[in-house]
Amino acid sequence: METLTLRPTELDAGKRVDAWLPSQAEGLTRSAAQRLLEEGRVTLNGKPLAKNYKLTGGETLAVSLPVPEPLDALPQDIPLDVVFEDADVIVVNKPKGLVVHPAPGHPDGTLVNALLCHCGGSLSGVGGALRPGIVHRIDRDTSGLIIAAKNDFAHQALAAQLQDHSLARTYECIAAGGFREDRGTVDAPIGRHPADRKKMAVLPTGRPAVTHWEVLARFPGFTHLRCRLETGRTHQIRVHLAYLGRPILGDPVYGKPAPGLQGQCLHAAGLRFVHPRTGKTVELSCPLPEEFQAQLQRLARRL
Repeated sequence: METLTLRPTELDAGKRVDAWLPSQAEGLTRSAAQRLLEEGRVTLNGKPLAKNYKLTGGETLAVSLPVPEPLDALPQDIPLDVVFEDADVIVVNKPKGLVVHPAPGHPDGTLVNALLCHCGGSLSGVGGALRPGIVHRIDRDTSGLIIAAKNDFAHQALAAQLQDHSLARTYECIAAGGFREDRGTVDAPIGRHPADRKKMAVLPTGRPAVTHWEVLARFPGFTHLRCRLETGRTHQIRVHLAYLGRPILGDPVYGKPAPGLQGQCLHAAGLRFVHPRTGKTVELSCPLPEEFQAQLQRLARRL
């Protein structure tokens, strides 16, 4: 059982707890929040709260989330753009809109379902029944390279490279705003947003997060950037650029939607890792999606 500790702020004062809870936990609906309250899983000072309890702001709530029943992801015949594959690893150019693994609201139709079909069930079990083979994730609305392991040996080796940063991931994006410098680094810790549990934010209490960026091209009001992750926090590039006041173009969460653009201009363009079996460095890249290229062309016409 997982227990969340939530602290409403003064801005939350007067809100009903059953209406406030869904904004604090990803995938939690109001009906699910009401069930938690009915089952006595939401407490204040050890006492269960009623659904109509109104927050005062400043109190500390404990929410006990039940352990979800394990489900097995099933193979589905979903086309994959395979960039690299051998007996140990597979690297795919993930399209925008494809969820990486099953989760609340996305029980199937994910990259994992596609990999299970493509690989004939030959994926590592380290990630569990819902995340077989998954070494790292990229957001649903981010396109580009993602690596998966076909066996536990490869998975453990790649996971170690994530930890020591030898597995290098490079992204390209369009930021809404200008940069005076040609390159720089954002070193700012990231944690769960205190007021919106579905978002991340730069927080003093967050986990260390480092993003290196460099300018590829400048346009009026926008900048084409290459970003290299030193760490891999949830939404890291999106949060760091928003923290600089230059959110990614089309980001509906940390910026704003862009007319004529489906989602955000963020693409995992490069991947470098040491092959777990051969010890040789593998360096891969994939082109920008057509929509991303079209957006760059539109910006170039403004010059």
